[in-house]
Parts: sequence; C-alpha cells; structure tokens
Amino acid sequence: YVSLSHGSTDHALFAEMAKTEKVTKPVRTIRLDEIMKIKPAGTLYYSSPGIGPECWRRSVVGATQYSICGITHTTATKAVMEGFLHVRQAPQYEWDAIICTSHAVKASVDMQLGLIDDHLKQRFGKVPPRLQLPVIPLGISTADMAPDAAAGAALRSRLGIATGDVVCMTLARLSINEKFDPLPVYIAMAEAQAALPKGQKLHMVLCGIFAGDASQRSFVAGAKLLMPDVGLHVLDGALKAERTAALSGSDIFLFPIDNIQETFGLAPVEAMAAGLPVIASDWDGLRDTVTPETGILIETEALRPDLMSAATMRYFGMTDNYQQYLSQASALTRINVRALARAIETLARDPGLRARMGAAGQARARSVFDWSTVIPQMQDLWEELGAIRRTADPGAYPLTKPWLLPLSPAPTALFESYPTRIFKPEAQRYRTVPLAGRASLEATLANRNYLGTKRIFESQDRIGGALNALLAMGAKGASIADLCAATGYPPRQMERILIWLLKYHFAEEA
Repeated sequence: YVSLSHGSTDHALFAEMAKTEKVTKPVRTIRLDEIMKIKPAGTLYYSSPGIGPECWRRSVVGATQYSICGITHTTATKAVMEGFLHVRQAPQYEWDAIICTSHAVKASVDMQLGLIDDHLKQRFGKVPPRLQLPVIPLGISTADMAPDAAAGAALRSRLGIATGDVVCMTLARLSINEKFDPLPVYIAMAEAQAALPKGQKLHMVLCGIFAGDASQRSFVAGAKLLMPDVGLHVLDGALKAERTAALSGSDIFLFPIDNIQETFGLAPVEAMAAGLPVIASDWDGLRDTVTPETGILIETEALRPDLMSAATMRYFGMTDNYQQYLSQASALTRINVRALARAIETLARDPGLRARMGAAGQARARSVFDWSTVIPQMQDLWEELGAIRRTADPGAYPLTKPWLLPLSPAPTALFESYPTRIFKPEAQRYRTVPLAGRASLEATLANRNYLGTKRIFESQDRIGGALNALLAMGAKGASIADLCAATGYPPRQMERILIWLLKYHFAEEA
C-alpha cells in the first residue's frame, strides 16, 4: 500500500489506519513532491471528483506515467461544479477516470461535462477526449452491520415501545437544508398512524447529529406539530452503540431524501445489511440501491430548470451561500406524501412482508455493496485504465515545467516584472559581511520565526553550513560553484540559501 501525501503527519495517520484495519502488506509513504516513487503502482486514487490539480501535478513528470482516478461524492457545491470545468481544461486523458457512484450521478456529471464541452468547442473549436465515467457504487463492510437482537430489544424497552408497535427509523445527518425536510415525512407518518388498527402505534427514531439549532427545532418541534400521535425518539448518531441499537430495534428504515446534496446514500445500504426493509424517495442513487424486493421507492417531482435559474445565479454569483441554495432546491422538490403514507401503512401492517424485504436487502447488500465486491470492480477499472495508458505514445505529451504550470506558475515567474532583476549568481563572487556586534544567524532565524508558519525555505543547519563555508573562504570570497564544492549542496539549494544570506546582510558581492 502506498500513502501519497504532504508529509509525516498524514503518513502517520495512514499508517495508523492500516494498523486499525489489520493490513498485513507493507505500507510505503511517499511525499507528493516525489510522486514518481509510487511505481510500480500504476493508478493514483484520489477520493474526490476534483482531480484537475492532480492532472497538472502529473504533467511535470509525464502524462503516461500513471492514471488518475477520482470519485464522486456531493456534486452540488460550487467548488465541485467549477472543478469539473477545471478537469476538462486540465491535462486529463482517456486513461483517467472519475467513478460515479450511481447512474443518476453519472447522468448529472455527463450533463455538466456536455455543457462544458459545448462551451469549449464554441470558444476554441475542439475539445480533448474525455476521461472515463464508470459507475461503481460505494461500499460498506456488511458484517459490521449485523443486527444485535439484544441491543434492539433493550432500546425498545428503554424507549417504552410496545411489542406490537412499529418503529420507523432514519440514520442520517439531521440537517433540514442538507439532507431532508422532515415535515412532509411527519405528515405521512400521521396519515399512516390514523389508518392503522387501534392500539398499534408508530414511532419515529431519528439517529444522527443535528446540524445546528435551526435543524433541531424543525425536527423536534415539527414532530409535535404534525404527528402528535406518533412517538418521536432522538438518538445520538455519533455513538456506534446507539446506531447498532437503532438498526437492530427498528422495523422500517426511512430515507426520504429531497436534497441535491445527497448523491448516493450509504445509510440505506447499512439498513439493508442490518435486515431492514427500506422506504426511500425515488431520488438519485437510491434507485440503484433499493429494488422492489428490498423496499419501496416513493415518487418525487422537481421544477423545470428555467424556474430554478434565479437560485442558480444567486449561488453562482455568491449572493447566496450553499445552505440557501440547497434550501431553495429542497423547498421546491416534492415527495408524494400520500404514497409515502401508504408505504408506511403497508409495511406496518405486514410483518411478513417486512421480513421478506429485510432478508432480500441483506442478500443484496452482501452481493452488491460489500467492499469484497466493490473493491475488485475498482481494481478491474484501474487495470483497464492501465491498458489504455500503455498504448499511448509518451512523446506525444511534452512535460510541463513545474515552475510554469498554467494554473499556478512559480511566484517569481508570475511576478517577474516586480523586482529590478532576477538573481543569477553564476558569474559573481560573494563574501561574508563582518559579523561582530550583530545578532547571530541563530538569533536572527529565531526572531524571524519561519517555523511559526510551519515552513522554512531551508533547514537552519544547512543555512549555517553555507555561511560557515563562506566564512572559510575569507576576504577573497567564493563563487556559488566553490560553495557547492565545499558543502556538497546542489546548486539549486545553494542559490536559495545565498539569496537569503544576502537579504539579511550576512553576505555581499565581493
């Protein structure tokens, strides 16, 4: 396994994760500025769709050196949407990919890339070939979701839930703007409760973490307002024991998503693995997850695109923030309340149907969404990308100079017009300035405190080594070649140190 990151802190976290997961294979750690050391690995996996910067990083070592594979999560943010434009303009190739976690997400990514490509064609006449967009779901360790009957029974007892009562639960971040609006769900719960036989009570268990006071007020006060005859129970979703108890002690899993922030939804897969039937909105990747054998999908409706353009422009123009943008989209997305109520009632009345759907859900979770099934699909993809890459001619893709990256040239390249001149020490000799009576190198560095920003252009020992070498040369001074020979430092490193010594007047031209 290869950890590719910025430095030792990230590497330590990766190693700790590998230890926790009982990884027995060797773990290599590589700094991002030494990326060629990933060989023989042929694919860099980046857990985001925004792989544009990684494409540029690769461009300085060779386009055909390795493949890059990203993956979709939330695709509604301005950063991600702009990231797709950056990807299409970056040096991405047919041997790269962004995994789409559902067919719905693939359709949305395809749609936006189509708009971007149309713009690029109109503007520049042609577009490069696209990277791959395979559909591979997210995965879970299904064994971790096995129900615990004792924990479920204890929870029902603790919450005062009678034997014949039916518990509907959801496991989610409890955010009215970023996950789902609970009020239509409460209306449906109340309708279903009214239709059930006298003495059978519905309960709603919310297992999660509230996204602020406003969400908590809506979830809790809304329940009292709209479903007073249904029991409401809030559990701390940060606690694994509470999550296990909720999944084990419930009868139905609800996932009524009406939000564009959601793209896949692992929670229903976890519920299926725990043996629960699922009632979910017919929305995004949920229609890939929930089948008629494992649950019920509730139809949804959204407005025509032209009626949402004002919200789009406000978000794009930064008049509205992400929460405001999501809230407006959610407010105008309908989940059929009557159909949701009927689905809840149907499953509440029929324990046999719940059991059959739960068993089918468990089987589907194990066969489709367990990591043992998902990871091989990803590995097969990476093999395919490698096969495509190996047919490409490296000479057709010239290297990019790292200091001339179009999106981020080196500061002294971008701002070359700022200084009087660029430092070119090759033809000049340098000597030390008399140091008596002034602060030492160590005191100067301590006062300047570069490490306060956790960055220094070179180590103090190396700076001191260069200064000592220059002192040893005496009044006649030394060229940069002399200093490199005396210290063993490479010229690039010595230039960086030398200009600093000049800046702080430890050295001057001889």
